[in-house]
Amino acid sequence: MPERFAGPLIALLALAACSSVAAAQATRPTPQSGAGIPETANARRADDGPGGPAPVHDFNGIWLGPEEAALSNRVPALTPAGQAKLKLNIPDPFSATSNDPWKTCDPFGMPRAANNQIGQIGFATMPNRIIMLVGFRMWREIWMDGRQPPKNIGQKGGPSTMTFGYSVGHWEGDHTLVIDTYGMDENTWADRRGYPHSAAAHVIERYDRPDHNHLTFTETIDDPAYYTQSFIIAKGALRWARGQEDPKLAAIPFTEEHLCVPSQAIEYMKLLGNPADEDSVTGNKTKSDK
Repeated sequence: MPERFAGPLIALLALAACSSVAAAQATRPTPQSGAGIPETANARRADDGPGGPAPVHDFNGIWLGPEEAALSNRVPALTPAGQAKLKLNIPDPFSATSNDPWKTCDPFGMPRAANNQIGQIGFATMPNRIIMLVGFRMWREIWMDGRQPPKNIGQKGGPSTMTFGYSVGHWEGDHTLVIDTYGMDENTWADRRGYPHSAAAHVIERYDRPDHNHLTFTETIDDPAYYTQSFIIAKGALRWARGQEDPKLAAIPFTEEHLCVPSQAIEYMKLLGNPADEDSVTGNKTKSDK
């Protein structure tokens, strides 16, 4: 988000006592930066060292990372259908004309949730599945029992697409988790830049834990309907949240409530966004200014 939006947004939040999530949205850290991570979370960031060997088939716990992964600057050519879809997406959540899901606090869904909500994530193992905790108090189910995703998703006679899709996972070796996701609602975006995906897209996430304190991942999109070839759209790195095993310390970072509240987003646009018409993407003006 352009820096000039930060001042007006923070001022509004102070006056309206809005949710802390909007303040976090107003400062987008770079993938290498710790900026934007809550102070208590920064205090719990793991040391630079490995922290010992990684446990086998176990990511359980809380991980801290950048708010956004490093996005690919080599997106392959889009098909005509992909180009038409991309032109409809205006990735500026604080502009009057944007249709960014963030603007109305709609869930990011997949694939975007894997690369644009990773300041704090968590993993919890349950029977037959892994639950992945993602930003704004949401979660994903990763089925680990060998099942296959349903057939004909989004087609006649098949199940409906879903915001987070249908995810199945498996382990490669002792420390690499591979997640395959299908059937994602095409109204969700691939990343904050507005790149689209079709309902037939296949997303592959690879999470690798080389030691106790570090977790890296890549996110790949295979979508022949919209792109001429598969490609890695994002890469990221996360660190183990230090101290989470100690019951004497405050549970962090999920004790800090970060919510995207639709009523507050609407109020922001009414009070500041629409009157200012801060549209850095299109340069369009609202009707009231014409």
